[in-house]
Amino acid sequence: MGNKQENKKEQNKDKSNKNEDNTARKNVKNDEETKERKEAKADAEKHRDQRIESTGQLTLDESESEHNIHLITIIGEIEGHDNLGSSSKTTKYEHILPQLAAIEDSKKIDGVLILLNTMGGDVEAGLAIAEMIASLSKPTVSLVLGGSHSIGVPIAASTDYSYIVPTGTMVIHPVRLNGMVIGVQQTFDYFKQIQNRITGFVCEHCKISKSRLEELMMETGMLTKDVGTVLVGKEAVEEGIINEVGGIKDAISHLHDMVEKKKSDTK
Repeated sequence: MGNKQENKKEQNKDKSNKNEDNTARKNVKNDEETKERKEAKADAEKHRDQRIESTGQLTLDESESEHNIHLITIIGEIEGHDNLGSSSKTTKYEHILPQLAAIEDSKKIDGVLILLNTMGGDVEAGLAIAEMIASLSKPTVSLVLGGSHSIGVPIAASTDYSYIVPTGTMVIHPVRLNGMVIGVQQTFDYFKQIQNRITGFVCEHCKISKSRLEELMMETGMLTKDVGTVLVGKEAVEEGIINEVGGIKDAISHLHDMVEKKKSDTK
């Protein structure tokens, strides 16, 4: 009788030890999984930060609507075929164009948000970026923050819908060239050709007329050292260049609505 009780106690003890071992193994496994998740999250955040730092781009994929929005920033001076100084903040068109092509080809990206705070820059590079944005099949929205000057104007107008913050500015002026300019008729004809490309694009993608845009370009009473016009916030909307005054909340919300509408139309 005593031996049976002792055997039963031993069995219960063995069973208890096994349960404790199983529990300990589960706890270790859970701890390892938690650690892996934390490391994966940290790596993702590090990659996210590095991507922002190196390209100024980011995919917004944590909204309740589960839409993937790709964010592109156009900041500083738009760099063309010549490299600018290392101390200058620049947007390199050779970075932007391949990314726009990748966005168009991606099934994961639903829409594109363009943030602008640019002084302008190279005309050819700026128009190339604007044409690429305008030709995307994905819904696009632009938001002018500090400013979108010079060749930044067609980029802001190239999206399906555009916003400008109340204090945002847009400087509209004629084409200018750096370096030596030969004062002959052919040079002025070339200037006119470039200007017609810019005005034609802007007028095609917003509500302003060509005659009014050229009138703003040639204004002499506003800029003390230049010819042109500065439009602030609501003025850009009243002139028909930008659709609406608003901020980041409005831009993202409208873009999500556009994505949702497009998905509904394609069903």
